[in-house]
Amino acid sequence: MSSEHMQIGEVASRTELSLRTIRHYEETGLVRPSARSQGGFRLYTEADVARLMVIRRMKPLGFTLDEMRGLLEATDRLDDPAPLGAADRAALLERIRGYEEAAAGRVDDLRIQLARAEEFAATLRARLAVPASAGADQEVPPVPTSFA
Repeated sequence: MSSEHMQIGEVASRTELSLRTIRHYEETGLVRPSARSQGGFRLYTEADVARLMVIRRMKPLGFTLDEMRGLLEATDRLDDPAPLGAADRAALLERIRGYEEAAAGRVDDLRIQLARAEEFAATLRARLAVPASAGADQEVPPVPTSFA
């Protein structure tokens, strides 16, 4: 086996993805091992790891498998050494720009969710910080009952 190839276990460790998840991404056509060993083991390269990292970064932003596939197809075409016409290149870049805008919007949404979660945790901390001997005259911050 070449030193440039890694087995699936090493790839799983480097990407923090499970073996099952990597195999699922292979079954759905998002990633393919670059080679197989004589014993039939999947072998991956740095490029395969980079591809899996793109997928891993898209997942928490709620991108679907089809959306992941669409982005990967666009980047694959841009990275292909075969000549690409100016119109095709512009269309692919516009497609990637759409993914970037979607990612930015989803990051903004996650920031809002995180701020709400931090407010909730702070409210709980404040509630717990009230001494047990606090009398009825001491104001205790309410715990919100809705999380909108």
